[in-house]
Parts: sequence; C-alpha cells; structure tokens
Amino acid sequence: MIKRSFIGLAKPLIEYQAMDVTPLEPQEISIPKKVTLFIDRPYNHRDSILLNIGDQVKTGQKLSYSEDSDAYVISTVTGTISSISSFIGDYGKAYTAISIDVDENEETDDQFKELIEDPTLDTASNYLSGVPGNPCFKIFSDPERPINTIIVSGADCDLLITTNQYVVKAHINAINNGVRVLKKITGIDNILIAVPENLMQDAVASGAEVRTVDSEYPSALPHLMMQTISGQVVPAGKSCEDLGVCFFSTEAVASIGKAFNEGSIPVTKTLTFIDKNGEKTLVSARIGTPVSEIIKAFNVTLNEQDRIIFGGPMTGSSIYSEDYPVQADTDAIIVQDKDHVALVSEYPCINCGECIRICPVNVPVNILVRFLEAGQYEEAAEHYDLYSCIECGLCSFVCVSKMPVFHYIKLAKYELDRISIAEATNA
Repeated sequence: MIKRSFIGLAKPLIEYQAMDVTPLEPQEISIPKKVTLFIDRPYNHRDSILLNIGDQVKTGQKLSYSEDSDAYVISTVTGTISSISSFIGDYGKAYTAISIDVDENEETDDQFKELIEDPTLDTASNYLSGVPGNPCFKIFSDPERPINTIIVSGADCDLLITTNQYVVKAHINAINNGVRVLKKITGIDNILIAVPENLMQDAVASGAEVRTVDSEYPSALPHLMMQTISGQVVPAGKSCEDLGVCFFSTEAVASIGKAFNEGSIPVTKTLTFIDKNGEKTLVSARIGTPVSEIIKAFNVTLNEQDRIIFGGPMTGSSIYSEDYPVQADTDAIIVQDKDHVALVSEYPCINCGECIRICPVNVPVNILVRFLEAGQYEEAAEHYDLYSCIECGLCSFVCVSKMPVFHYIKLAKYELDRISIAEATNA
C-alpha cells in the first residue's frame, strides 16, 4: 500500500501488507514429473563427482558433489538422476544442476533420522543447509566473526509477500522447536524474533524474545532491523555478521525444528504466488518444481514479453525460462502481463531529487548513478557511498526518468567483488 503526502517534498509511505487473522492453508502443487536441484558448486566434468546419470535417489537423501567438497543438495523426490549439467544464475553465479525423473512410489531416506537424538552443529550443517528458508550454518564456524545474537525474522523483506508471516501463524510450535535446537547446537542464548505488530501475540510462543518491525518498507531488511532492534548501525561495506548478528527466516527455523522433531528433512517450500491480476495465493511446492507447474495450476497463460519474477516487486529477479525451479529461498513468484511491466529507459537523470528523498540510508543516489552509468565503480564506492546502499530498490521505484538505478548498483557491487577476488587470487 502506498500513501502519498499532500506536501510534495515528503516522501511516499510504502507499507507492507499484514497477514490475515486466520490465513488459508497453502494450495498444494502436485509433485512434478521432473525436478531440478542446484548444488552450490560450479560443475566441472573433470571432477570426480559422486553422482551419476541413472543413479536412484530417495526423498531426503543427501546428494554430495564430491569427496573433496562439502557442497551438497537434499533430494526432494524419489526417482532417477537424468542429467547433471552446469547452470549460470544471476550475475554469473555458477551451480551444478541435478535433474531427477520422479517415480510414482516415494521412499524416504533414513540417514538423517539416525542423528536426531543428539542435535549438533555438524549434523545441521551437513543435512539442513538447503531446507525451506535456506539457513546458513557456516557462519557459526568462522572464528574471525563470532556470532552472539540470532534474529529470527517473521517479517517478509519485500512487498506483497506473506510467506514468513504465515509460518509464524501456522507453525509456531515448529519455530519453538527450532529455537531450542539453535540454542543447543550454537551455544547462543540470545535469540530474538522480529515480527510485525499484528503477530506479537503469536510470536510469544516461539521461545525467543519478541521485537516488532515497523510496517513501513523497507524496515524489514536486516540492516534496518539491526538499527531498530539493537541500536547498531552497520558500517558501509560491512555485514550484520561482522557485528556478531545473523538472521534466520521463521521458515528456516521452523524447518530446523521439524527436522529434528520428526526425523525427516523438510522438502516442501511455502511461497506467495501473485498472478497477472495481482491476486495473491500461498502455495506449497517441492523444492525443484519448475515454475511452469505452478503457473499451470493457476491456469495462467504466458504470452510473449510477459515477465516471471522470483522474489518481491522491489528486489526480485526476472527469470527467463519456465523450467526454472523453486529453490529453498524462493519466497514469492510474480507473473506480470507485458502491458504492466515497468518501463526502463536510457533517459538521463533530471536531478528531481526523488531518489535522495526516499533513500533510507541517505546515499547521494543522483550523483552515484552517474558514475555507475560510466562504469566508474571504484570512484562510486570510494566517494559516493556505493557500499552504504542496502539494496531496497526504492530509488528505481521513484525514478522519474525510469533509470534502472537498483540494477546499476547491484552490477557495480558484483563487478567490484569480481575484481577483488581476481586480485586476491593473483596475489
């Protein structure tokens, strides 16, 4: 919801949508005939990988890349591996894609069940890194960045999404179990849960200390939540983890709780589906389900130049194939009609000041974007606060010239990271 002030100089107020008091159960998407899973490791046919085309796999089975790598993915179905290939994601991110032809009869792998009696960080790290919510356990093993606080986010970071709010409403017992497991395996007692004000009463049963998140976008982004909850400002170029704080979504914590309570690894993702008319529906689908299966379930017709977005309208990314799969961190899928796609132009900045007015961290966006357009990324970072940007997308949203400011910023950070990695490798 957007509210504009009568006074022209005041920035527009954009609010998150609150979950209904009694949310409907997610619409279940049938298990597809084929799923595709991503291992967070570039595929190299010369590697001695532990997977082969024709291998039979079970639901919940750990599929490791190789003996020299800790990269793995959990099979979300029972079936036969039909292909192993390279997949390039956003900004050149490389994965190994595993396609599995699904069998009619489902079998569950019991290897994880044998380890639940005594939860450990190693067990969680070795089996639960790819569960719904996509928790990261490696951050607890970094001696240079010790974590002393875990914030469980029950607020959805982008607009139109209600996925994590639903988990608070419907799976609070699983969250409670997950909080207890996290305390045990990490040794961290300071665990907070941050929720919208309308979910405060529900969150009390989580077993974590409750904090509230403001309804104004982008207050649910980690950097702003840090400032609200702990009073800490994350310095430019630093992360929340650098200050000893890490974030887990409520879905991630609920998945951890269910796994250790039930002895089986969760493989079904809850997400918000938004169709061409803006109608929102919560759905549940196996991780690895092609987006085409979800679109088909809602009888949505895709035409030339329509757009599919994974994520919310402010920070989501367009995908270019109906075969693209639901992943562990896919909280929303949006289908836009070509007539409703926001236009992007090469028209130059007119110095209207809207981007500066709305920026929550006071970045001089109008000057920054000029350097980014010219590819002068190092100057932008050094002099014009590139790394202060928290990537909320508000600058692009209000840009009168329709410049893709948000994407310029993401590209600049990606290119600078690539340069830094190359220099470190050469050194």
